[in-house]
Amino acid sequence: LTQHPRYFNIKVERAKTYFPIIDKIFEEERLPLDFKYLVLQESALIADAVSVSNAVGFWQFKDFTAMEMGLRVDKEVDERMNIHSATRAAARYLKKNNFMFNNWLLALQSYQMGGGGVQRSVGDKYNGARHMDITSDTYWYIKKYLAHKVAFENAVKGEAQVKVSHYPITSAKSFSELSNELAMEESVLRDYNKWIRKDKIPADKTYVVVIPTGKLPSEFNTLNIASSSKPEVIEVKPTARTEKKRHNGILAIQAMPGETTTSLAKRAGVGISEFLKFNEIPIDHTVMVGSHYYLARKKIRSSGESYTVRSGDDWWLVSQQTGVQLKRLKKYNKQLTASLKAGDVVRLDNVKQPITTTTNTAPVLEPIAEETIVVAEIDSDSFFNWEVRPKEAATTVQTKTQTQTEPAVVRIEKAPADSVRLALKQPEATAEKPATHQVKQGETLYAIAKQYNVGVTDLLEWNSLEIASGIKPGQVLAVKPTQAKESVPQTPQSQFIVHEVKESDTLYSVARQYNVTIKDIMEWNKKEDFKVSRGEKLRILTQ
Repeated sequence: LTQHPRYFNIKVERAKTYFPIIDKIFEEERLPLDFKYLVLQESALIADAVSVSNAVGFWQFKDFTAMEMGLRVDKEVDERMNIHSATRAAARYLKKNNFMFNNWLLALQSYQMGGGGVQRSVGDKYNGARHMDITSDTYWYIKKYLAHKVAFENAVKGEAQVKVSHYPITSAKSFSELSNELAMEESVLRDYNKWIRKDKIPADKTYVVVIPTGKLPSEFNTLNIASSSKPEVIEVKPTARTEKKRHNGILAIQAMPGETTTSLAKRAGVGISEFLKFNEIPIDHTVMVGSHYYLARKKIRSSGESYTVRSGDDWWLVSQQTGVQLKRLKKYNKQLTASLKAGDVVRLDNVKQPITTTTNTAPVLEPIAEETIVVAEIDSDSFFNWEVRPKEAATTVQTKTQTQTEPAVVRIEKAPADSVRLALKQPEATAEKPATHQVKQGETLYAIAKQYNVGVTDLLEWNSLEIASGIKPGQVLAVKPTQAKESVPQTPQSQFIVHEVKESDTLYSVARQYNVTIKDIMEWNKKEDFKVSRGEKLRILTQ
């Protein structure tokens, strides 16, 4: 962490600027102040930092987790990049998990792997513990946090070069209006308030704008690669090797001597966050001279069947050489160990068939005739599941692979050309489920929701709970709607209507308009991401 003084000092200055804000919010939320060092570990205090798993902002929330914690994430506003809003959400998330474990170290670990992940990993043997030994077996995320605390604790003392103040906004206001009001350059306001995605701050609630004062270093708000105090400057002259070309069917660029991730991304004309995401690497990755780095997202599968591991290969190198996403390779090859050995055969897709080739030639991508479309797949490292639904709703196109549940059947009735309604066959009635659940020791809202195939947000609503309040052993929870209006209507058919997306629409706003969930809309329309475009037609199931 301290190996490169220039990079370290940039982060120290950011910490001096933002730590007073974080300290104040943590004090209000009654959270230990030492947790502020976690923000340096998560994002280096870069407002628009994006991880390879699409976590965004100061505290690296995924979109569905952010919305669960009360943050607004859409085309107009992304509060994950607002230091005030995101810090308060992070504090409440940590408090929620500490309520579950009564152990701040486990609450810290759950920030990376979720409360359910911690329960599966360590059980309840450390619940309530007031002393824990840090050993070689301690989870890496905790040790990394402690390293950040040790490295930065003394360095962040003293006055900041850049100080910031808060300016609450209670009504709709444009950047130009705000600039005139504060007598400050619009570009500076934009640079320190990247959470405002468009030109105007909306009026749906009070937002806090950050206003900087003092000397403004040009590199304060940008990602900077670490460098030594006396860096070696190597001039890279244009050659044929610097040209972009396709590698495994994906646009790529070849690394030259002396390049870093930032200089390579700049030469390729790609934003650093996108470049890191495309290649599944951290900002401090050591560039491998002569290797190809992708300028677009890698594929989920390859037309080639397998790859035979060579000496020196690891999972990331196999991913780069084949153009298949790292998490997909590991998912397709659960039988292999974490450390690959020369001669191991790595599958490049999920088709259950005998392997007949072990060639290492670069696969040529071809269209796949049949595939399983997984809607809104959640990574294993996601913080918080936005809603737990039966798994069979996630698959709408059958393949030759076996599944454990029967998918819902959609039947399209013949109708006039101007009709926008489709009939959906109602599933057969299932056995009556218990109406209540008594909380047992160690249970979480997530576990209970999964047990009854309902959403966490449903449990909160049915029991008038707040996400930060948690649950206690012996507490009785309603696990199904108590009013008839909340249950599935007992009509012969439900019907789809079509919503045409407007310029200002987001999945979040459309879901609110029709009183459905984002995940429902994604399932009904086979969407794999949260993007919508003007004129797009979305199917909405009405009740």
